[in-house]
Amino acid sequence: METALTRANQPTGLSKAFWVVWAVELWERFGYYGVSSILALYFVNKLGYSESQSFYVFGSFSAFVYGFVWIGGWIGDKYLGAKRTLVLGAVILTCSYVGLALASHATIFYALAGIVVGNSLFKANPSSLISKMFAKGDTALDGAMTLYYMAVNVGSMISIAITPVIAENYSWALAFWLCAFGLGIGLSNFFLYKRFLGSVNVGPDQSPLNLKRLGIVIIGSLLSVAVIAQLLSHTIICNWIVYIVVTGALLYFLKLAFVLKGTERTRMLVAFVLILQAVLFFVLYNQMPTSLTFFAVHNINNQIFGWSIPPAEYQVLNPLVIVIMSPLLVWLYRKFPATHVTKFCIGMSLGALAFLVLALPQYTATDGLASPLWMVYSYFFQSVGELLISGLGLAMVAELCPEDMSGFVMGVWFLTSMLSGPIGAWVGALTTPPDTNVQLTTVASMQLYGNVFFKIGLVTGLASLLMWFKRPFLNKYVK
Repeated sequence: METALTRANQPTGLSKAFWVVWAVELWERFGYYGVSSILALYFVNKLGYSESQSFYVFGSFSAFVYGFVWIGGWIGDKYLGAKRTLVLGAVILTCSYVGLALASHATIFYALAGIVVGNSLFKANPSSLISKMFAKGDTALDGAMTLYYMAVNVGSMISIAITPVIAENYSWALAFWLCAFGLGIGLSNFFLYKRFLGSVNVGPDQSPLNLKRLGIVIIGSLLSVAVIAQLLSHTIICNWIVYIVVTGALLYFLKLAFVLKGTERTRMLVAFVLILQAVLFFVLYNQMPTSLTFFAVHNINNQIFGWSIPPAEYQVLNPLVIVIMSPLLVWLYRKFPATHVTKFCIGMSLGALAFLVLALPQYTATDGLASPLWMVYSYFFQSVGELLISGLGLAMVAELCPEDMSGFVMGVWFLTSMLSGPIGAWVGALTTPPDTNVQLTTVASMQLYGNVFFKIGLVTGLASLLMWFKRPFLNKYVK
């Protein structure tokens, strides 16, 4: 494990090992967000699904993508090692993006299932490796995790800026090929500079590779792809699986917490409360590639200076804001220290504001077409809120929970995204007409979206207000 002295010798205060992990995360997110930004549109425009059907498929897919991350975290912690599990996940993801580019109606769900499995193996382990680079209580962890989260958004920003344009002007397949190519670059870079990770190990990383264990994980991954592919087209079954998995994992989390004593137990329980609070925020987050994108399709004037903006392109505002705001927030954390609870409260308030502003265009756009500036306002508020909640959520679980279960607990953190999948799909489907054969006018569509967005903002606002009231109590027990 690297020491503070080793880190101090680096010009940025962060080690070369950190930047190796940072880079592979960037390229992995390049591939994933390129796919997710256009996936709902792909199901509607290419495969002929209705908007509500595409929302529910996307909800099941996103739930599975994040819901089994805790398994990959456990495999990295206890069975195969974080670095090996990370590489295997990235290889499966690359193959799955290729499969998506070549997919037909008969094979599409196999490609999506491969993304689920690959992400499950990959996602928890980069952050687990980063947590091992810092001692318990090291205040540099918040800044490192924020910069790490910036890698997510640099990768997604580049990808979302390109893939919707390619999909709309060339082909869906070419956009998916680009995602596979990007992750291939990330894997190559990781192998090239892997030597800098020699002193950063998680459990089995310190032992020689066990080929039997590797074989078991590979076989299990292939079987999982076959099973998940059959499930993804049955969203009701997927939802029940989500509820069962989330309930089981959270109960196990509580069991681990109550085995602990004193301060460790209290801190685990505080982390549990904040994890539950984050579910609502990720329901809002899931609206970006679904209801917000289709709001841009139906009710935003997408012509700017003679250039037609692809509706999915507005999603680039999310990573763009986060990349710009990340360094500023790192500076603010140093100048004005605040607890994770306070940051969560601010983030939830901004999430509410992001949807309340979208309730306003129905009163100003008489023809049902609103200015793209409304999308800018909404994405700005939600993206800063996301940085406070999701970006620091990883730092929260690393700091509040015991070090020997960091991979598992970080995986549990991603259960917030799993549960938000079906809930977010249901919320997004509220913006579609009950009768799929009815084509709403732009004015009627604007009123429907405005009413739903107002209700989303109101519910989130009430939840954030409750969080502000709980803040002194939670802060007391964090201390």
